[in-house]
Amino acid sequence: MFLSYLLGSISGSMVIGKFKKVDIRTMGSGNAGGTNAFRTQGALFALGVIAIDISKGWIAIHYIGTVLSESMGIPSQDIFLLSLMCGFASVLGHIYPIYHNLKGGKGAGTLIGVLIGLSLPPYTILILIGIWLLVLILTGYVGLGTILTGISFPLYLCISPDIVLNELMGFGIACAVLIIFTHRSNIIRMYQGNENQFEKIMIFKKQ
Repeated sequence: MFLSYLLGSISGSMVIGKFKKVDIRTMGSGNAGGTNAFRTQGALFALGVIAIDISKGWIAIHYIGTVLSESMGIPSQDIFLLSLMCGFASVLGHIYPIYHNLKGGKGAGTLIGVLIGLSLPPYTILILIGIWLLVLILTGYVGLGTILTGISFPLYLCISPDIVLNELMGFGIACAVLIIFTHRSNIIRMYQGNENQFEKIMIFKKQ
């Protein structure tokens, strides 16, 4: 878990920012995640950030949590739970990176990598992406889409006939709570009517 946290602490925006000599934490919303990277530096910069952040989650759960654990002789019945904990630790590292004064992103990008690393049925990721896109298209709020997608994951696990693991349900609930917590400022801004909207993608635009 500690190794996964250290891996998660490698911020994609800081790595890409070193090459471009920018720190997006001093720009826009001040967040080090993909959304602020896109708004302040453009699509290509954001794509590099997201690729790194997703990779962190996938490596943490697949290689550190599973492959490394197997090579160390950890009992197979414990490896799945350990891999989930490693994935969660990488998300915490992304949010509170030890290398960057604990000031990171909001966890969504790294969490995507964790979900990919879980090797869930392919339609699981597609459903979650669909929910996020639907909310974004209808409201223009990236944060709201991320929050509702996070909440949808454990709800989806409740009704999925293919996934019945208690450990995964606990992981899903923990991730949903974490996503809500990291997006608390977005919730406040939406309530106050000050949240930025991605109007270009919205179906129902303001007149």
